[in-house]
Order: sequence, then C-alpha cells, then structure tokens
Amino acid sequence: MDFSYSEVQKMLQDSVQKFVQKNYDFDTRSKIVDSEDGYSKENWSLFAELGWLAVPFSEEDGGLGGSAVDLIVMMEEFGKANLVEPFTATTILCGGLVSELANGEQKSEILGKIISGDLQLACAFSEPGSRFNLSKVATSATSNGNNVIINGKKIAVLNGSNADELLVVARESGNETDPDGISIFRVPPNSDGVSIRSFTNVDGQRSSEIDFNNVTVAGASRLGEKGDALGALEKVADRVIVGLSAEAVGALEILLKKTVEYSKTRKQFGTVIGTFQALQHRMADMFIECQLARSIIVMAAMKLDGPEGQREKTKAASAAKSRVGKAIRNVGQEAVQIHGGIGVTNELDIGHYFKRVTALEIMFGNTDYHTERFSSL
Repeated sequence: MDFSYSEVQKMLQDSVQKFVQKNYDFDTRSKIVDSEDGYSKENWSLFAELGWLAVPFSEEDGGLGGSAVDLIVMMEEFGKANLVEPFTATTILCGGLVSELANGEQKSEILGKIISGDLQLACAFSEPGSRFNLSKVATSATSNGNNVIINGKKIAVLNGSNADELLVVARESGNETDPDGISIFRVPPNSDGVSIRSFTNVDGQRSSEIDFNNVTVAGASRLGEKGDALGALEKVADRVIVGLSAEAVGALEILLKKTVEYSKTRKQFGTVIGTFQALQHRMADMFIECQLARSIIVMAAMKLDGPEGQREKTKAASAAKSRVGKAIRNVGQEAVQIHGGIGVTNELDIGHYFKRVTALEIMFGNTDYHTERFSSL
C-alpha cells in the first residue's frame, strides 16, 4: 500500500508550512490567544484566499474534493503550528453536517460563505452527562405550528462565542438515548432565550456553555429530515476524530524535535544530557510512538476515502484515536520530563503543545473510550 502523498498534497503541505514559518511563530500565536476573539480574523481570511477552507468539501459542494487524506495533510501541519483558528469547528464539523444533511438551498446559502471565510459556525451537541455518547440528547425541540421551540443546555461548544450561527442538536421525539428523533437546527446566537458563557480551555482554544430557554426558530431551519440526524452526526464525528488525531501527530512531532534539540544543549554535571544513554533510549521510544501514530492516521484517512462501509470507517477512526491517545501520553510526558521544570512554563512552547495534545486526547472520546469502541465493532 502506497502511503506517500501526491504532488498536489505535497503542494498543500508546503503552502501551510510557508504560512506557519512566515506568520505563526510562538510570540504571534501567544498574542492571538490573548486577543478578544481568541483567533486571528486576518489569518482566517487568508485561509479562504489560499483555498484551505474548501479542502474538506466535495467538488459538488464547491470544494476541492473532500479527501480525508488531503485533510490530514493540513491538520498535521496545523498541529505543528499549534494553530488556534477554528478550522475544525467551522469547516470539518459544521461544514460536514451541512454537506451531509442540508437541502440544495441551504447548502448554497451556507457552504459558499464558509469557503469564502464569511461565516463562522459552532455545533452545540455535547451535554452534561452525555460523555461521548452522541445519541444521548436531552435538549428538546417541540413543534409549535411552523416553528420549533428549543430548550436545553449544551457544554464545551467549540467556537461558540465567535459563531455567526449555531447548529444545535436537539431531540424531537423518543427517550433521551434513542438513536431516532434527533435533529439539527440553525439558531442565531442572538436569539431570545440563548445565553452564551465563553471560556478559554487549558490549550488556549475558546469554548462555551450555552443555555436555550424557549428559543423559537422556524421549522425550515432544520437541516435534513425530521429526527434523522444521528447517522450524519456520527459520520462527520469520525472525520473530525481523524482530523484531530492528525493534528495531534503534528504537535507530537514538534515535541519530539524540540526535546532532541534541547538534549543537545542542556548540560547536567558538566555533560550534555543528550549523551546519556537512558535519555537516548527514551527519545528513540518517542520517535517510534510518533511514527506508529502517523501511520495509523494515514490508514484511517484512506479508509474514510475508500469504499468500505461506515462500520469499518468508524472502526478505523477509533483505532487511530486509541493509538494516538497512547502516543500523546508517552511522548507528551517524556517531553516535559526531559525538559524539566521549564517544560511547563508559559514562556516555553513545550508546555503549550503538551496542553494542546492533552486536550486533543479527550475531544470526541478519550483513549479508553475509543479502545472499547474499537473492540465492540
């Protein structure tokens, strides 16, 4: 099996690398994280100009093909830069849901604005107690004539504070954990009854808790058929999982690189620590973990692009997240320990990468969850 990238994919990779080298050093990123929005609007517009926002979408939807392998090429480089712009929340997650569920009119209205960089989205799906179960939805959507009234609470909504529009997962019928009866609605964040509380995650990314108290939206704001959104949500979530795993691999490679460089300059007892055989073995293990993680990400992406059924694709996504989760623990902890106390300071980027990969390990299911899900499929 050929794991090498095509010429077009190498060009895409080179494009991201050049942007990072020119515009995204550690000091610049720190200023962006501390800004009011928590991301750079100028960078987002540049992403659109470079065509990056079109990568996750098919040609039929106005994109560049929608290949999962193309996506991981970008996400790995984003991970190396520790990028904070809401690419995953807006394009992969919300854009993916629109592609899967929306009718032609909704697609033409939404996807073009995403690709042009004129629309920020956030998907409100996670709830208190839902853990990683996408079918556990207590938020209700009750019909009232031509309108729908939404009540409930959502947590950990990525990009919730910057979104121009929310995609809200709500239940129109059935019990709290039934797979049927789940729909997704477009909700303006300034609607009456919507309360958004923004906060910064440990990794510098922005999230929100959102309450919906008798929020009225038109029935036409529903994406797709009534009560039939779970399948699309699970399919898109698998794609997000592979993308986030690729981002983690990129960050882990930087942790390894910077740890090796540090070991060549740091002296202990008058000797460069990189000459200690015990540390050499530990860094060799870090290298192996990075290579294993990267290989399984490429395999998972090729599965998503292949003819296999959704069950096999889900299994590949869980295998990737499980393997990458183990690498995050091993590589991240070794990087911090070999650096010593400065490895967790704000002044050194190692600590920021460690926080990011720690957050990525939890998002959309942690290592234990995906190991169990893989074994059950």
